[in-house]
Amino acid sequence: MGITKSEIFTDKQNKLAQMMKALAHPARIAILQHLIKAQACICGDLVDELGLAQATISQHLKELKNVGLIQGTIEGTSVCYCIDPKVWKQYKAAFETFFIAYENGGSCC
Repeated sequence: MGITKSEIFTDKQNKLAQMMKALAHPARIAILQHLIKAQACICGDLVDELGLAQATISQHLKELKNVGLIQGTIEGTSVCYCIDPKVWKQYKAAFETFFIAYENGGSCC
């Protein structure tokens, strides 16, 4: 596998790619959808909800937390997770900017 030459791309391009990579797994999408649906912090019921192993869910939660999309609070022996609204807005704005850049001016192909 080749080495990515990230230095030849703009900071915005690299940042957007990192953001998309954080979302590029169906388990992470399912976790985020569950957190959005719950509209509250979730402590431990993700295993029952998603049917994945605790270790797998923990790995995906770690990735989402590393990019800031979710935040966790420790309550006793459990960690509760919820969406970080500030980072969520940043993601939304970045994706809107990216997708709005193309306006279909007709069929070119």
